[in-house]
Amino acid sequence: MADKNLKKQIDEAVLAMAKEPKNPERYHELSELYLMDENYDKVMSVLESLLAFKPDDERALIGMGTMWYYEKDYRKSLQYFNRALDINPKNYLTYFNMGNVFAEWKNFQKSLFYYNRAIDLNSQNAEIYNAIALLYQDFEEYVEAKAYYEKALSLDPKNLTALIDMGNVCFKLCDYETALDLFKRVFALNPDCKPVAICIGNTYTIMGKKKEAYNWFERALLMPEDNYKAYICYAMALSEFEEYDIALGMYGKAMELQPKNTTAYVLLANLHSNFNHLNEALRLYKEALQIDKNNPEIYMLLGNAHYLKGELESALGAYKSAMNIAPENDEYKLIYFQVLDEYSDKVHKAVA
Repeated sequence: MADKNLKKQIDEAVLAMAKEPKNPERYHELSELYLMDENYDKVMSVLESLLAFKPDDERALIGMGTMWYYEKDYRKSLQYFNRALDINPKNYLTYFNMGNVFAEWKNFQKSLFYYNRAIDLNSQNAEIYNAIALLYQDFEEYVEAKAYYEKALSLDPKNLTALIDMGNVCFKLCDYETALDLFKRVFALNPDCKPVAICIGNTYTIMGKKKEAYNWFERALLMPEDNYKAYICYAMALSEFEEYDIALGMYGKAMELQPKNTTAYVLLANLHSNFNHLNEALRLYKEALQIDKNNPEIYMLLGNAHYLKGELESALGAYKSAMNIAPENDEYKLIYFQVLDEYSDKVHKAVA
């Protein structure tokens, strides 16, 4: 809902547009105000009205393409961007947006082509390098991703997105010192960033620095917003440092906070399974499946727990459920048929 000042500006812009119904600037002014108000239906309505009498308005076409992109209708989005490109083939923003569309479609080559075309037209824009880095990151090409994040940061050293994402990439590359430095740079710029405080805790955990890890998780828990992820990561750190009883309690807090989120159930069940507390593990996996009935990974974990108990028939039932949900997964099939062979041998021996 618009605040009073923004509401007044919108009313004034509506009146101005009514007085000059053929002035494109009035439509752009109103659409930008609706965008500030996060009234996206109104944004699209205004831009459509503008395009009705001025179909070659490049800003309106890019705006409509962007709105459809946010609506996740990428085909419609691309239609508007292509129209904008026909009008002006020299606008880097159109190429950048088209790169984003193909990135959503996981089309690496086309996405990279359009991003590179955007760089040709605007080589000093950090966000384009960020987008290319994220594209490489999504395809697990972490060395290339890091290089593009470094380029983005050379242009904009305080770019929070690049700092955070490059930190995550360095973490994946096991360069924990650099990851830690990047996360702390973010925290210096934004000391209320709870996710980064958790990232710092996770990094200290993997580095084996218990005191520092715990300190950062405690700081995260004191910050505003939901503590679910903080509880989960803190519990994992506690397990890493063999403080299992406290970890159990932390997972319990996470489940109380979000009883319909299966992550804590599964991780706690895994912990019990590691200590051969298989009945408790089975109970938790089954509770998780009550929440998420079509999760093949949980069925596989349930099957593993049954298998460890020697309950091959129940294990096969769980593995088969996973296969039915994800028939394309060859690993699930392999495990199922291996256990099926073992079960058949056991039955034959019992009969003999």
